[in-house]
Amino acid sequence: MGSTARWRTLAVSGAALMTASTIAACGSDDGMQINVYYAPEQNFQSVIDRCNEAAGGRYEIVYRTLPRDADGQREQMVRRLAAGDTDLDILGLDVTWVPEFAEAEWLEEWTGQDKQEAEQGVLDGPLTTATWNDKLFAATKNTNVQLLWYDDRLTPDPPVTWDEMLEAAKRLKREGKPYQILFTGAQYEGLVVTYNTMVASYGGQILSDDGMEVVMDEGAVDALRLLKEVATAGVTDPSLTNAQEQQVQQGFESSDSEAAFELNWPYVYAAMQAANPERAKHFKWARYPGIDGPGRVTIGGYNLGVSAYSQHKPEAFEAALCLRSAESQRFSAINDGVPPTIESVYDGGDQEFVEAYPMWETILEELRDAAVRPLTPAYQNLSTVTSKVLSPPEDIEPAATADELREQLQKALESKGVLP
Repeated sequence: MGSTARWRTLAVSGAALMTASTIAACGSDDGMQINVYYAPEQNFQSVIDRCNEAAGGRYEIVYRTLPRDADGQREQMVRRLAAGDTDLDILGLDVTWVPEFAEAEWLEEWTGQDKQEAEQGVLDGPLTTATWNDKLFAATKNTNVQLLWYDDRLTPDPPVTWDEMLEAAKRLKREGKPYQILFTGAQYEGLVVTYNTMVASYGGQILSDDGMEVVMDEGAVDALRLLKEVATAGVTDPSLTNAQEQQVQQGFESSDSEAAFELNWPYVYAAMQAANPERAKHFKWARYPGIDGPGRVTIGGYNLGVSAYSQHKPEAFEAALCLRSAESQRFSAINDGVPPTIESVYDGGDQEFVEAYPMWETILEELRDAAVRPLTPAYQNLSTVTSKVLSPPEDIEPAATADELREQLQKALESKGVLP
């Protein structure tokens, strides 16, 4: 996810979002109910149960399950918030939504002790996604980063840069061995994430820091050149332009896979153990490749915001802090596969955590040098435009494509991004 790929175990079925008129108003001893609207997450209810126990009957947190897809989640909350719905207390926000919701004045700012507790020990990259205009509008719940996955029988020493990976893939192809580089090349958010990571790895910039102007500097143009080179080097799968996270995952798992490298989220590790146990023995990970060294990887994840229309704001802040506490993040990491945002949770001495995250050190290294997607209230429009202009990657003409992106992204910024 995502940003928009998410490393999570989804519930088999999500409860339908209830309308304001059908949601009961009671639940705790004194009748106070705190509604948390959040994506399906299989064991999130267990986190809520623990926080309800800690509340001691002063209020009851109730899980209102949103749709599985990010667009559906956002649309339902946007429409209800635009109507001033007071039933929403805590909002589960994709990391790209905070500026949009804050600019629309749908989020209560985090201040004082609540702000201090929400920021304590949080890695800089995830914390950046919870802020807008130098103010904190959400508390980080979980994060995510993509890794380089490879077969150590083919490349005992994983490539560090894109040039090294391209060279290795071409050599393997000449030798008649699996050689392909698999990544998300379809026309959707996954392609935007790939491009954003390349831009950040070049030290480039797409938008200004305040999200108000299009920059598209030399690093952004160099990233276009690299994306085209990878797509036209003869080392990608023919289905590149249809490849989303699941197709990339399955392409590497297949018993007759021609893939040597996979760029994907950490959930693929557990999936490989079940899908192809033999190849799983040789399924290794490394930092995402960069330009002169490891890349700067675009983070995904979710944040928790408090609705400006909540009638129970003090309790909503308290409940949100519990839902994303270090203890809660550790539980969710181990049981739902969502990486923590609080650095102290990454503890090599925690055996249960290490067993669930054998790649935890690599994840933490990437998070300490992570990139975020452009912060702007118009991100949804920006993403749609970017994925369209970049697709298919083999047709990119760096200078001309950069000009087109500058023009189209400026129009996207001016659209503001909020659904009617």
